[in-house]
Amino acid sequence: MGIEVCRAVLEAPGMDLTAAIDPSFGGIALHEATGVDSDLVIDPDAGAIAGRVDVAVDFTHLEACRANLKVLATNGIHAVVGTSGFTEDDHSAIADMFDRSNCLIAPNFAVGAVLMMRFAELAAPLFETAEIIELHHDGKIDAPSGTSIATAERMAKASADWADDPTEAEIIAGARGARGAAGIPIHSVRMRGLTAHQEIVLGAAGQTLTLRHDSFDRSSFMPGVVLACRRIAELPGLTIGLDEALGL
Repeated sequence: MGIEVCRAVLEAPGMDLTAAIDPSFGGIALHEATGVDSDLVIDPDAGAIAGRVDVAVDFTHLEACRANLKVLATNGIHAVVGTSGFTEDDHSAIADMFDRSNCLIAPNFAVGAVLMMRFAELAAPLFETAEIIELHHDGKIDAPSGTSIATAERMAKASADWADDPTEAEIIAGARGARGAAGIPIHSVRMRGLTAHQEIVLGAAGQTLTLRHDSFDRSSFMPGVVLACRRIAELPGLTIGLDEALGL
């Protein structure tokens, strides 16, 4: 994802790539480490970019991102975050930190995925049951995905009137999936050949509605990342999700 972000920023009109961070490649030219056409030298940590950037994009791991955000907030740098796993306590702490600059955290930067979540939110009050199946590559270390968790939360806020699960005997533990907000089942698939996919099936008497989004390549996330970088200065404090940047 870092490589894709670097390429997207380099190609975006009116934007400049001014720094790249990776502790494993600190001191190495970006083009040598990644093949990205830039003579930038990779910095080892976020502290090295103070005063050099307006917006920083973070696609790392949760603990690393927490530390990075403290550095960015302290130095008045806007943050666009694709790292997943943040808790409500994290959100509160981040909102308090970003008083000089802004932070946007999105579970998914693919525009189609954002629309899928919005459509599910709109449909939720009109259906009695729903289940979410999220499918990712076998290199994804967390389950369920941030997108599926956020989808269930948005559906739960849109409707509290969900039918009870009729299952009386779960023959194999976990067969009915994990339980998201409002008890909406979430099923996680991890498989080679996949990138990032999600399906939401809503059911009512005599009908179902299926909403599905597929990202076949990491480039699908880049228009959303670039948009967030362009809009972040207009979104004060902490923003969750890409909806506001898209005007949804």
